[in-house]
Amino acid sequence: MVAVGRSTISGMTVAEFLDWNGDGTDVRYELVNGEPRAMAPASITHGILQSTVARLIGNHLADRAPGCHVVTAPGVQPRVRSSHNLRIPDLGVTCAPDERGLRTLPDPVLLIEILSPSNEAETWENVWTCATLPLVREILVLWTAGIGAELLHRQADVSWREGPLAVGADDVLCLDSIGYRGPLRALYGGTHLARSD
Repeated sequence: MVAVGRSTISGMTVAEFLDWNGDGTDVRYELVNGEPRAMAPASITHGILQSTVARLIGNHLADRAPGCHVVTAPGVQPRVRSSHNLRIPDLGVTCAPDERGLRTLPDPVLLIEILSPSNEAETWENVWTCATLPLVREILVLWTAGIGAELLHRQADVSWREGPLAVGADDVLCLDSIGYRGPLRALYGGTHLARSD
C-alpha cells in the first residue's frame, strides 16, 4: 500500500471519503488518518483464500446464525480518529441487520485480514486500529507465506489477550465470536499452499 501525497488530499473526513470518486483509476483506497491510502491488487493466493474463507464462514453462519453475515472488504470505522479513518479489512462479520444505504459495517464481531509479505506493516496497523472497536471480539490474521494464522481474542472482561494466539497448519481454528470450529488447513483449500504443504 502506498499513501497518496499530502499535497493531493489532506485531512479528508470519512464522509468526504465515501463521497470521493477516487483518482480516476481502478485503484481501491482506504482512509488512514485523513489520507487516502492505495490498496495494492491482491495476489491470486490472497483472492482464493479470501473467497474460500467467506464461503466457509458464510455457510457456517447460514446454518448456525442466520441473522449474521460475512461481508467482503467492508468499510470499518474504528474509534481512533473515527471521523478520519475508514479501514478496509478483507472480511468482516456482523449480526446487525442489513439496512438500505449502509456504507460501513455496523457492529462487527469478527474481522479477518490476510497478511501478504508486501503489506505486513499496513495490515498490522489496521488490526491494532480495528481492535479499538468495542464489539469486535476477534481479529483473525491469515498468512499467505504458509498455512498459519494469528488470532487476537477479547477476553470476558473485554480486554484483549496479551498477544495473538498462533494457529498452525495442523491446528483447529476456533472462532468463539461466531461459534466456528474447523481445521485451519480447510481455509487454504484451492491455494498452492494446500498443495505444497
